[in-house]
Amino acid sequence: MSELNWQKSSFSGDGGNGNCLEAATAPTGLILFRESERPGEVLTTSPAHWAAFLRIIKADVAGRL
Repeated sequence: MSELNWQKSSFSGDGGNGNCLEAATAPTGLILFRESERPGEVLTTSPAHWAAFLRIIKADVAGRL
């Protein structure tokens, strides 16, 4: 697999504590996630499934406000 550009949330800070969720987009378009302390374990999802997940989370949060 080609080198991926893993990114972490700015909320993770720069402390180097290793507790970061990292995300990357594969050349195939799939979205990949990994825990920075376990970089060999990668979860994969499609953009459509990720968008649906975010819609559900946002609706739940909005419903609690």
